[in-house]
Parts: sequence; structure tokens; C-alpha cells
Amino acid sequence: MVNILSILVGMKRVVLVLFLIFHLSMGVSAQSFLTPSDSLSKPRVIGVSAGTAGLWAGSIAGLGLVWYADFEKTKFHFFDDSREWQQMDKLGHFYAAGHFAEAVGDAYKWAGVSPKKASLIGAGVGLGYLTTFEILDAYSADWGFSWADMGCNALGVASYFGQSYFFDERFVNFKFSARPTDLADYRPEVLGNSFASKLLKDYNGQTYWMSFNPFCWGEKGQKIPKWLNLSVGYGINNQLIGDGGTFIIDNGISQLSFTPYRQFYFSLDIDFEKIPTRSKFLKLVFKGLNTLKVPFPALEFSNQGLVFKPFFF
Repeated sequence: MVNILSILVGMKRVVLVLFLIFHLSMGVSAQSFLTPSDSLSKPRVIGVSAGTAGLWAGSIAGLGLVWYADFEKTKFHFFDDSREWQQMDKLGHFYAAGHFAEAVGDAYKWAGVSPKKASLIGAGVGLGYLTTFEILDAYSADWGFSWADMGCNALGVASYFGQSYFFDERFVNFKFSARPTDLADYRPEVLGNSFASKLLKDYNGQTYWMSFNPFCWGEKGQKIPKWLNLSVGYGINNQLIGDGGTFIIDNGISQLSFTPYRQFYFSLDIDFEKIPTRSKFLKLVFKGLNTLKVPFPALEFSNQGLVFKPFFF
């Protein structure tokens, strides 16, 4: 299937370019432009809706021509990939769905739509957008419609919607970190052959995090900064094939054996959106940074034992 993180990164680049073009064409100050409308703004709603529809249609059409065109087509069918890559790709769907839905919802809030309605729109567009990828997969002979992917898409959207609709605030953030590993060199066609592709395709170097502040409730929590979070992470190692079996490399002289295993992490993190600032631009930057885990010392738990990492990303 298409790498969902690659789509998310590409979408962010396009959104940033459109944002800058729209901003320059408006001829207003950045502070005024970034300030959410205190009432429904039809020009903004039209702009956000047209931009969202254009990105949706353009990205799907582009994928059909660039990605799926290289693979054999077949009739609509299902495919169970729930056990592949020890569910790391499923966490990618969860992560991407939640952040995409949030981006759409925030755009409509900026246009003056009420928080609850904007949350509904964000959730609907987010789930609908990612469903189109599953439909494209369903007609590919190499893959198929994955209920596991759809379930994680729905859970990711729900993680955004539940917090945004009922509280208009995020108490739990889901973040991502990645680093290149040497394992990609053994299967560069699958795990990446460049620095950027390794970060997006090599699951062995990726970690997904759940970041939250358990101290922000009650009087005791007032002594601890609201922006300081605890973070629980999940990753894998030594996995070179999707099904999780042991991968053996035999060059005729020696053998290398790779048996995959799961890793669990405990670390600290920063909630950038809780850092006080009056700057609308900084708030936008902080929201973007809040999708990534800040490097901190971490404890790693796995079947290899307990390891302390003084600096982990």
C-alpha cells in the first residue's frame, strides 16, 4: 500500500505553499490573517472548502497516475494485513488520520465555524479522505481493502474528535519520531535508500508516542509546568520483512539472522501548544511542532532487557 506518512508529509508541504500564496494575495498582516474569525466568514469558508477539495482530488489523481499506475489492477477485494510489521503501519494510519482531521477542523475554526461543527467536519473529511486510499488499494492486485487500516483510520479520527468536540482541547497528543538505521541497507528497495526515504519507510527507526500531562489536574499539578509531558512510545527492531519472521542473509561465507521484536519506551516530552505566547505565528509553529516527539532521555523495555538511552528520538 502507499506509505501513509509520505502522504501526510506531502500534504503539509502543499498546505504551506497554499497558505503563503493566500496570505500574500490578501495583502494583510500575518497577525490579522492568522487570527481566527470571531464570526462565520464566508470567504474563508469558501477558501478552506475549495482548498480541501482541491487537495483531496489532486492527491488522489496524482497517486492514481504516479503510484498505482505501476501495479496490476484487479476487481475489488479485501486483504488482511493486520499482522504485518508488528502493527507499526497501523499506528501510522492512526497517527495520520488524527492529525489530518485536526488540520481540517482547525482550518474551519479559523474560518469562524463553531468548534463543534468544525470538529464534525474535520472528522468526516479525515475519515473520508483516508478511506479513498483503501478503495484504491482494493483494486490493486498486490494489496486490497484492509479493515485493519480502516479501523485504525477511524480510531485516529476518534482520538481527535472526542477531545475537540467535547472539550475543544487536546489532553493527549500522538506524536512521531524517526531516525535512520543500518537495517535499511539490507533491503533498501523496501526500507529506503536515502536519508529521507529511510525516515519514512524504515519502521525499525520509527517510534509512535502518546504524550500527556497527568499532573495538570488538581492543586499539586499547578507546580509542574503545563507544557511538560510524560510520553509512552512503541517501536520495533530487526524487522526486514512484513510478516515478522526471521530474515536470514547468506552471502556464501557467513549468515546474518534478524529476528524482530517489539520495543516500549518511557520518556518526557514538551507540549508546545501549552507554552504561553501571544504570537499567532508562534502558535501556528507550535501546533506543527506538536506532531513530533522532542528528543529526551528514555527507558526502553523489550525482550532484550531494560536499556537507558541518554538521548533518544
